[in-house]
Amino acid sequence: MASIPTKVQINEEGPREGFQIEKGNIPTARKIELIDSLSQTGLNRIQIVSFVNPKAVPGMADAEEVVEGFNKKPGISYVGLWLNDKGLKRAIDSGRLEVKGSVSLSASEPFLMRNQNRTQEENIPLQHKTMEMFKANNVAVTRGAVMAAFGCNFAGAISPDTVLATITTAKEIAAAHGFKLEQMMLADTMAWGTPAAVKRLVGAVQDKHPELNICLHLHDTRGMGIANAYAGLEMGVNTFDAAVAGLGGCPFAGHAGAAGNVCTEDLVFMCDEMGIETGINLEALMESARLAEEIVGHPLPGSVMRGGSLRALREQVAAARAA
Repeated sequence: MASIPTKVQINEEGPREGFQIEKGNIPTARKIELIDSLSQTGLNRIQIVSFVNPKAVPGMADAEEVVEGFNKKPGISYVGLWLNDKGLKRAIDSGRLEVKGSVSLSASEPFLMRNQNRTQEENIPLQHKTMEMFKANNVAVTRGAVMAAFGCNFAGAISPDTVLATITTAKEIAAAHGFKLEQMMLADTMAWGTPAAVKRLVGAVQDKHPELNICLHLHDTRGMGIANAYAGLEMGVNTFDAAVAGLGGCPFAGHAGAAGNVCTEDLVFMCDEMGIETGINLEALMESARLAEEIVGHPLPGSVMRGGSLRALREQVAAARAA
């Protein structure tokens, strides 16, 4: 087993992951308010919008307005998400985002059909076409992603062998265009992951593709998000996607309940208590979490924003004893 890392990279996805699934209309100005708040927390990578069909995802209809309006802070990578060439062009044309390419595949064909309306056979040539567009726009491709890596509500359990084969395909697609993948994101899109499953799959990927840095994208639908993140840390994983206050979820996953990513401030709290460096100010992040809850107008699943940090309590106790 790999050693627990001393430092981790946390990629914030709340503004995109959260606002894409909210049923009510979130004003553009309030989306920008949350992005600007997150920019003050020490986060260095924030995914702020999706460039997708507004008919399919109405919550992202104002993507260009959001990108135009937020206050860009030096040292932070602001990124977007897209699912096709049209979305990529919108991201490039926005002029204010860092655009990095990736090879995105799904370990589940039924989910791919629901998410992007295409089969695995149709998706491969489209990925090659996207690689050509990346090259034409001088966009580097160093990252791959496997959706539904741990299981699927429509296809059932996904075996590690299926994920390993999908990763091999992603590497081959990239290599055909002169790119070399350095990182592979494993997405628990529909929250089938458990700590044992995380260790099993991460271990299999580390054995088969040791040159790849693994990023875990963990959903918390069944309350396993933080436990799965801990299992990833035990396996040496040092990169995680997360969403402030536990915002969001995948609109194509078929869930009736909350399906957001592992909560950013809960993950930061755990890392802080384990002595793992994140570079993130937990108190500032909790303020952003409370703001996110106010903006959406309903309770969000984050725990630490309510319970507070132990650091603050330790300081209170120390002050009381010194008085």
